[in-house]
Amino acid sequence: MPAALAEEARRRYLNYALSVITSRALPDVRDGLKPVQRRILFGMWNDLNLSHDAKYKKCAQVVGAIMGPYHPHGDASIYEALVRMAQDFSLRYPLVDGHGNFGSLDGDSAAAYRYTECRLERLAGELLDELSQKTVDFRPNYDGTRTEPIVLPARVPHLLMNGTTGIAVGMATNIPPHHLGELCDALIALVDDPTLTTKQLLKWVKGPDFPTGGEILNDQKELQDIYETGQGSVRLRGEYELEDLKRGGQQIIVTSIPYTVNKSTLVAKIGEIVRERKLPLVVDVRDESTKEVRIVLELKKEASPELVMAYIYKNTPLQTNFNVNLTCLVPNPENPDVGTPRRLGLKEILQYFLQFRMEVTRRRLQYQLDELKKRVHLLEGFEKVYDALDEMIRIIRQSEGKQDAAKKLIARFKLDEAQTDAILEMKLYKLARLEILVVQNELKEKRAQIKGLEALLKSETRLWGTIKTELGELKAQYATGKRRTKVSRSGAEEMVFDAEALIADEDAHVVITRDGWIKRLREVKDPSSTRLREGDAVMAVVAGSLKANLVLFSNFGTAYVTRFNDVPASTGYGDPVQKLFKFDDGERVVSAVSLDARLWRPEKLLAVTRQGLGLRFPLAPHMEVSTRAGRRYAKTGEGDEIVGVQAVEDKDLVGVLTERTSVLVCKVAEINELAGPGKGVSVIKVEAGDRVMDFLVSPPGNKEAGLAFETQKGRSLVLHPGKQEVTGRGGKGHEMSRKDTVKEVQRAPLFIPLPEQK
Repeated sequence: MPAALAEEARRRYLNYALSVITSRALPDVRDGLKPVQRRILFGMWNDLNLSHDAKYKKCAQVVGAIMGPYHPHGDASIYEALVRMAQDFSLRYPLVDGHGNFGSLDGDSAAAYRYTECRLERLAGELLDELSQKTVDFRPNYDGTRTEPIVLPARVPHLLMNGTTGIAVGMATNIPPHHLGELCDALIALVDDPTLTTKQLLKWVKGPDFPTGGEILNDQKELQDIYETGQGSVRLRGEYELEDLKRGGQQIIVTSIPYTVNKSTLVAKIGEIVRERKLPLVVDVRDESTKEVRIVLELKKEASPELVMAYIYKNTPLQTNFNVNLTCLVPNPENPDVGTPRRLGLKEILQYFLQFRMEVTRRRLQYQLDELKKRVHLLEGFEKVYDALDEMIRIIRQSEGKQDAAKKLIARFKLDEAQTDAILEMKLYKLARLEILVVQNELKEKRAQIKGLEALLKSETRLWGTIKTELGELKAQYATGKRRTKVSRSGAEEMVFDAEALIADEDAHVVITRDGWIKRLREVKDPSSTRLREGDAVMAVVAGSLKANLVLFSNFGTAYVTRFNDVPASTGYGDPVQKLFKFDDGERVVSAVSLDARLWRPEKLLAVTRQGLGLRFPLAPHMEVSTRAGRRYAKTGEGDEIVGVQAVEDKDLVGVLTERTSVLVCKVAEINELAGPGKGVSVIKVEAGDRVMDFLVSPPGNKEAGLAFETQKGRSLVLHPGKQEVTGRGGKGHEMSRKDTVKEVQRAPLFIPLPEQK
């Protein structure tokens, strides 16, 4: 039937979202598995008999066995989940025993599934062993030809033990792994005292325990907040140790890296820092890892290892954040097949697991009780006929067949069909005289077991005792190793990075070109000799210490401040300025100022725009390093831009030149000084079709300073502010060459050497 598009789209999207949330992305709080993981483990256990002591089978066979009857969502997703369960750097306790190439910390992919083999780890059996005892409910598979478990009867708290990550629709999960021994201790403590708070449970659960080790920087209060709310950020960094060299000095050995960090990417990042001389204390970096992580940082003899590591922690993934999100599916009593997504705290997760263990334990014991009763019932039948063996044999021999014999035995000995079938299927040697003693002894033993199980099922205290015993056995068998991730109760001390200490005490020159290229050189004697791209020209060369700051003023009214040391060193063309800063389209550098303390540092600067506006502004707000977006020093109108920025004093004169050779000289003091970015005031009236080409600041009386330019008619002229008539600002000025225009302004590149280099 026809339906409204909006309503149909809404219905279908909600169905899709619900399917992703409940059937793909989120784990169940009880067994801690996503559906694809559960189906892989169940299929390997039930269909392929791939227990921990079985012979390895090709992963291609496993993928096919899962995709066919259980998970028809493609082989790639199944194999990816299978591989992750076999990686000891992804799971704290792997569930699959992989044989072959299953990837590495360097981000290498696993080999194709036609090459790799697998079977289950022994620990995986603790999630599956009780399946045969009717401990969990089953549901039909996607096509109704088989059944699969809704949840596995996990003995281990897998959700927290191995953690998981997933992105659903409108929600996500990111659960870190933990140490199994700590979880077992916390569960036992919670059984003994259900009133324990999350803060008290952290006495046993110290924090996440990542398979790749590392060190957690959070203090106890921060971890408590994370485990109470189910979300937060765990600060994690890799560990290192120092190694003395025979030739003297030390080298740093990185022995662990943060969880989910790609080792090869980390080494490449450190190598890039070393190549760009951002970390001059490090000579070389090498990856000497085998099964254990070993990244070697070769240091200069005078280098401080703590200083080097502080820089690396700040500027590489060796220190990172793990964003915890304890979202999972909790049981829905109204619809057991579909869980409800909830973000839980540590105590809630442990409580859900214990409730599940109680349910599974009850069902397991009830199954064992029922099986015992069935066996006792059969043994009671044997006991009845053993008292009259000769008569039983005579009845069977005189009967006309099995069915007739069964009827006569039932009538004579008051048996039921199950007892009669067992008697008729009994082997002849069972009629021996000693066998009646075996039956009687077994009957006595089974009745005692029934009595014990019935008493156990009636006592919740004893049931909890059974659960505690099983948790203790799990800890003893599987949690033999120590924690891999260090956690300090007061939080680890974060290393303070001092950028100044890493910068060499050297002088350098920064070259900025007209086309927007920038580079750092140790020394520049002649700006015209530096290497440039064809058609480019040097705009400015400024000198300063590597520790000093440099200000670049753009034509859009933004000032960008960086250290000399942060400008890439190059003997080639250099790098685009946009690589250092976030420039807009059409934005370019028009001036530069070195903030080296040895140079004269102007208090005020003057900017003039194409449309003849001018403003004075202080240099003080632009002394500290800026962000990539810079700081505004002026506002430009639509279609306008800054021509240049020059240092000024109140007594100076400024001469402005337009394209139509109009010039105007006025006092700098007449141009308003702005505390914040603004458009400024009119310096010269610019007629339609005209524009400001350049300007020059000069002390009054200075007859030498001039701005040379060439006109289209071939005239070479010079604007001398000290020789020109000084007028008020805002006038039209006068033409130096009537009916002529400026062809080129002949300004030499700005070159500001350090005092000792003059």
